[in-house]
Amino acid sequence: MAVMNKAVLHQVAEYFKVLSEVSRLEVLCSLKHGAKNVTQIMAETGLGQANVSKHLKILTQAGMVKRQPHGVQVYYEITDPTILPMCELVSRGLANRLEFQLQEFHSIL
Repeated sequence: MAVMNKAVLHQVAEYFKVLSEVSRLEVLCSLKHGAKNVTQIMAETGLGQANVSKHLKILTQAGMVKRQPHGVQVYYEITDPTILPMCELVSRGLANRLEFQLQEFHSIL
């Protein structure tokens, strides 16, 4: 990573703070294949309406998700195309690290 000033690093930290909540990650995964309304997100995640709405508000304020009114419904979709590939990259890294730790553990036995 290139040397960044503190203001940039602060923004990076805030970005990752938004992604540090499991329920928000569940909401983002629900939106992986396209726009959904709150009811659809609730059905996919098992989260309650107030919880989904709270997390959608945070994701929208962070610029990761946008809301689009369609009649009486509001649909949400991911606006930041880097989020899901980044989460997949982190997941692969964690899986690789766990595999390495498992191999080390087996070599000790």
